[in-house]
Amino acid sequence: MMTIPNILTLSRIALIPLFVVLYYFQPAYTDTPIFTWINFAVTLIYAMISVTDYLDGYLARKLNMTSRLGAFLDPVADKLMVSTALVILVDFYPSDTHWYISICALIIISREILVSALREWMGTIGQRSTINVSFVGKVKTFVQIFAILFLLYQQPFFGLPSFEIGVSLLVAATLLTLYSGFIYLKEGIKTFKPQ
Repeated sequence: MMTIPNILTLSRIALIPLFVVLYYFQPAYTDTPIFTWINFAVTLIYAMISVTDYLDGYLARKLNMTSRLGAFLDPVADKLMVSTALVILVDFYPSDTHWYISICALIIISREILVSALREWMGTIGQRSTINVSFVGKVKTFVQIFAILFLLYQQPFFGLPSFEIGVSLLVAATLLTLYSGFIYLKEGIKTFKPQ
C-alpha cells in the first residue's frame, strides 16, 4: 500500500546509494580536513534521510496510515542508513589512529543484526509484539544520527569541534546500543525457556 509514510520510507532507502556515491567524491581524510560542497552534500543527504526517519513514523500515526509494508520497511531503512553510514565512516577515518570508530561501528552493527534475528525468531513463534522499541532504543537512534552527522561534517560547527562531538556521541550511542540490546536479549531469552 503506497501511503505517504511508505513513500517517505522508500525515498529514504533510495537516497542511500546517492549518499554512498557522493561520499567517494569527497577529499581523502587529512588531519586538517578539506571541506568541499561534496562534504556538505553528503551531510545534507544524511540529514534528509534522518528527517524522513522521523516523519514517516509521525505521519503514519497522525494520519492513521500504519501498514504491514510500513512496519516491515521502516526498520529495514533504519538499519540500512545507520549501517551504511558507519561503514563509510570506518572507511574514511584511518583505523590505525581512529580505531575506536571501528569498534563502535562493529558493536552497533552487530547489535542491529542480533535484534533483527531476535525479532524474526519472535515472529516465527507469534510473540513479536512482546518486544517493542524501548525508550532507550529511540534515544540511541537519536544520538547515533547526530554522531554520524557531526562525523560526516568534519568542520567546526558554529565554532564547536565537530569531530570531538561526533566521537563523544558515537561512544554514548554505543553504550546505549549495548544497554538496549541487553534489554531486547533479556526479553527474547524468556521465549526460549519452557512455558
